[in-house]
Amino acid sequence: MSTDIRSFFGRPIIIGGGIAGLMTALHLAPEPVLLLSRTLLGADTSSTWAQGGLAASLGEDDDPALHLADTIAAGDELCDKDMAGRILQDAPSAIEGLAGFGVPFDRTFKGSLRLGLEAAHSRRRIVHAHGDGTGREIMRALIAAVRSTPSIVVVEGVEARRLAVRENAIRGVWASCSIGQVFFGSRRVVLATGGIGGLFLDTTNPSGSCGQGLALAARAGAVFSDLEFIQFHPTALDGPERPMTLISEAVRGEGAALIDETGQPFLQGVPGAELAPRDVLARAVWNHLASGHRVFLDARQRPGPAFARHFPTIASACRGIGLNPVRDLIPIRPAQHYHMGGVAVDGSGRTSVKGLWACGEVASTGLHGANRLASNSLTEAVVCARWVAESVAGTPARRTKPAFADNYPSPDPLPVRPFLSRALGIVRDGEGLKAAAHALLPLAQSKDASSDPAAVGLMITIAALRRRESRGAHFRTDFPHHATVARRSEITLEAAFAEARELAQLPVLEGVT
Repeated sequence: MSTDIRSFFGRPIIIGGGIAGLMTALHLAPEPVLLLSRTLLGADTSSTWAQGGLAASLGEDDDPALHLADTIAAGDELCDKDMAGRILQDAPSAIEGLAGFGVPFDRTFKGSLRLGLEAAHSRRRIVHAHGDGTGREIMRALIAAVRSTPSIVVVEGVEARRLAVRENAIRGVWASCSIGQVFFGSRRVVLATGGIGGLFLDTTNPSGSCGQGLALAARAGAVFSDLEFIQFHPTALDGPERPMTLISEAVRGEGAALIDETGQPFLQGVPGAELAPRDVLARAVWNHLASGHRVFLDARQRPGPAFARHFPTIASACRGIGLNPVRDLIPIRPAQHYHMGGVAVDGSGRTSVKGLWACGEVASTGLHGANRLASNSLTEAVVCARWVAESVAGTPARRTKPAFADNYPSPDPLPVRPFLSRALGIVRDGEGLKAAAHALLPLAQSKDASSDPAAVGLMITIAALRRRESRGAHFRTDFPHHATVARRSEITLEAAFAEARELAQLPVLEGVT
């Protein structure tokens, strides 16, 4: 990268090189845009790892209203119905747009899109590319499109560390790269940084996805929504590798069954059984494991011999630990998978900080509610990227002056993982959350590498403490029932610090760590 970055001043800056960031950049063309990526494009992103497809009402027996009804049901009454309706209405055209960029979606012998079924969907509406390689194929096509678009300047190996803010308005981005600290001046910044899996010991996300976009927004004073809702995928490969390999929901959609070490099914009484909403199924699997059992996915009969053809990535991972899904049972356990909460945004992706937008998993649009419906996330990123780009393009560019700041260390989530994994798992309780807040507060207030991950974890913890009910992916043993009224939550870093400091004056129960 050239050390003279003044030529970049004023152009929109997109932070993040996954599907949300790439699509936003492409929709902004031909306006010059700067895209900052911590790694090489396509490396270490949840987008590339995505096995599930995109959900859209494309079947003859389907329509956006049915898709919306399934989304709201899975979201446990907490979805923003108007926002969800807008997104799902645009989903079919988003699929067409991706195909136009060269994404090789799977098709039937007659040439129509092959539609799959996943949990809590009432219709076959999941579009894949190369089976379980959907994310990889989408990223391949979008990266090629971005690199061939002259108006997009991609700067790889650059990590955003702080947003420059004055009077609640963006002034630019402080970043770190091989030449040291740099400042990119702009009044228009888009966060597209992905999720928080790297904050947990067991996750299906890249370890580098540790909520840095949330930390950037938090330090800038942004408002967050629904941070307490963290989805655990019920079927991650229970092997030695970390991060864990996802066993896509589509495998169960093709007929695979869950059994325990006795060979018996254990989901009797769970509505929907293998295709129950993810929060319901993850708790059922967790409870069975907690009772001393092991849990397996049985794909020997269905999809059986077709397994490797439909799910080559999963088949390869199984072979890596000596398993053949056509012959062997696949050991599974739940793992952190997706964050429903994020930076609060409006219908154009604008945050509470002027000049700051958010798109993809880092944002909270209200689509997912308390529990994301399978394969709605990639759809959300693709649809919302266009709206964000339109909003950014419609915001006049203004000059900004260079600024300087302290050097901030690259975030290290390792110290916070035990606290979040213990307190913010599938089953939670108030005392465990309070203990986590006690532990995270001094880390978040420090200036070392754990500060930003701890600050994000602290906000999530306080949001979980505030929600004194069980809803969707947020289950508390001390408040096991729904509240009378479903309300979305809001929090800021300042408020989280204030509440954590109040808690710090209270004793932690002996034996709670």
